[in-house]
Amino acid sequence: MYWKTVQGTLFIDDLNAFLQNLIALSDEYDVTIQAMDAGKIAGISHIELAIKKAGRAFESGNNVARDIGVEILRYASGKRQIVEAFSIGIKEGDISVVFLVLGEKDKVDAVLPELDSMVCKSDVADYSGEKEDAIRSHFDISTEETDAIDVSRIPDIVLERVALVDILK
Repeated sequence: MYWKTVQGTLFIDDLNAFLQNLIALSDEYDVTIQAMDAGKIAGISHIELAIKKAGRAFESGNNVARDIGVEILRYASGKRQIVEAFSIGIKEGDISVVFLVLGEKDKVDAVLPELDSMVCKSDVADYSGEKEDAIRSHFDISTEETDAIDVSRIPDIVLERVALVDILK
């Protein structure tokens, strides 16, 4: 599965209209576009694992969502339920965003400039200490966990949460 990300910051004044625009782009270019709140992403490896897990779920017929983008969001969020998965999605206001684009290489590459033009580009998917509180809260990472293995390992804990989505009830 070929994929690319577009990362950066933007301001969304009308979330519904913005999402409708993304759906129109997806349809026009025949790709899947999934937008995620970069403030809750612990690095590109976090996104890669979510893509892998969602792909395997579709291959084995164990997917919960009908849409690969939503299934990826489910894994990336560390949540079993689709409705809970949207907690890692985008919202109105100033936001750091990661657009994940999946599809055939030429189609993905063709839509990238459109997405690039929506954001002030920066590497917002990378983990940083500025994200610590939001990630701790979202993934229920306790101080006991980080005291035991060190706070620098928060991205590893997030990967563990993604890997365990199907196991934990």
